[in-house]
Amino acid sequence: MISRPGPGRGLRARRLVQLYTGLTLYGVSMGLMLRAELGLEPWSVLNQGISRHTGLSIGTVTIVSGALILLLWIPLRQRPGLGTVSNVVILGLVMDATLAWVPELHSLGARIPLLAGAVLLNGAATGLYISADFGPGPRDGLMTGLQRRTGRPVRLVRTCIEVTVLAAGFLLGGSVGVGTVVYALAIGPLAQFFLRRFALRDAAVQPSPVVARREPSPERAILPE
Repeated sequence: MISRPGPGRGLRARRLVQLYTGLTLYGVSMGLMLRAELGLEPWSVLNQGISRHTGLSIGTVTIVSGALILLLWIPLRQRPGLGTVSNVVILGLVMDATLAWVPELHSLGARIPLLAGAVLLNGAATGLYISADFGPGPRDGLMTGLQRRTGRPVRLVRTCIEVTVLAAGFLLGGSVGVGTVVYALAIGPLAQFFLRRFALRDAAVQPSPVVARREPSPERAILPE
């Protein structure tokens, strides 16, 4: 008699698929935004600026910066999960692989649709990996940790972090442009849509009442209030 995996194991497998599919697509979207050359999202602006000064690939810088951000979790008493560690490693590797595979584009007629597709893909990837509920990425965890420590609204904490990161990246030579603005305006609604679309409606992946009182929900962690 062949035993079949129970509902819990099947759900966990689906969550793992969502996690790694989401992280992979997120890395692809970051690489495509870079190839569009119309401006990057704030953390990539910073990573690109560091890359230009160190000679390291932007994917390598993304991995190193993610690991360094995790060190900031220690005083904030944040606990990483499987998704957190996977985020640090996968995004940079996939980003570099995407840049190696996708050639540079010189036509604005090709770069504009590429940017639009990259932002859309980023929103879908965000919904996939956050809905898997294996822990926030290092940057999201930094935001939620600071929010819990300071008591300030998520929107304010996120804005302060991203404005600081964007300014530092710009000063280092990172690409700021229309793509940066498009991303800032579109990612909230897109992420909200895809978080609902990919939500796993099962008690097995819902946080306990104690955790729910202490931690912002995944949707509140990534989206403005």
